[in-house]
Amino acid sequence: MPTFLMLSTVGPDGAATLAENPDRLLAVNAEVETMGVRVLAQWALLGQFDFCTVLDAPDEKIMARVALVLGARGTLKTLTLSAIPIDEYINSVRQAPGV
Repeated sequence: MPTFLMLSTVGPDGAATLAENPDRLLAVNAEVETMGVRVLAQWALLGQFDFCTVLDAPDEKIMARVALVLGARGTLKTLTLSAIPIDEYINSVRQAPGV
């Protein structure tokens, strides 16, 4: 399955929810998994983004749906990136014409 990196920033309502109920993060991860996406790893961050989540999804359409559903709640904003395993990337570059 393709791997995706989701960077999330919580808004004021999301921060209030987490302050009152930190386990909400685990509940959201469980909801994401019911949408057919597997949470592989997750970190809290300092800086521009609050969380980094590594996810496996069947394809980019399903990942886009997950990002939309989460964003529609109004409690966070996400930036989702497609992640290519480095060996696959190197093989792809080797096969590119003119390289």
